[in-house]
Amino acid sequence: MTEPTEEIYLMTKAIADTPDEPEYVDIGFEKGIPVSLNGVMLDPVTLVERLNEIAGNHGVGRLDMVENRVVGIKSREIYEAPALLVLIDAHRDLESLTQTADVTHYKNTVEEIYSQLIYRGLWYSPLKEALDAFIVKTQERVTGMVRVKFFKGNANVAGRKSDYSIYDAELATYGMEDQFDHKAAEGFIYIWGLPTKVWAQKMRG
Repeated sequence: MTEPTEEIYLMTKAIADTPDEPEYVDIGFEKGIPVSLNGVMLDPVTLVERLNEIAGNHGVGRLDMVENRVVGIKSREIYEAPALLVLIDAHRDLESLTQTADVTHYKNTVEEIYSQLIYRGLWYSPLKEALDAFIVKTQERVTGMVRVKFFKGNANVAGRKSDYSIYDAELATYGMEDQFDHKAAEGFIYIWGLPTKVWAQKMRG
């Protein structure tokens, strides 16, 4: 087991050299595409470059992994991708606010297939083209702002907002004061668990 030396890293600081105070950045998205940092509209290249600097300054963005190449050989790879790792997490967080659960769950599968197509050089494949249509449709309402806190090698989502949010705090407080009909929940739980209950009864004789 060999730890990489610091000399190989060009974009990210060692944790010991990062600032002792956290930094917050608001990332704006329009239809799933990052378009601004702290309210300033930026072209894609400039946005990634600036986010690389911010994240890298806080020690965010290193990857040390063993991956499977197309031919099946395993290879240890070390990457630096500060901006992209932050954008992936921020984008997923905004999706969780604006998409239904079934879309979110299925998109996880699509992401895996999509990334494999790109990794294997199949950018112009008909499957990738079909998945493009799915992605465009699911991103129609992924518009809003995600606040990220950078500190000592971590980039954590600290808040999010969107005009297309389907989160309702009054329905999700789990308290007596919320607006959710708890009697309806009791019926749902009974019906939802009924197949498992019947199975368990049969298995136990």
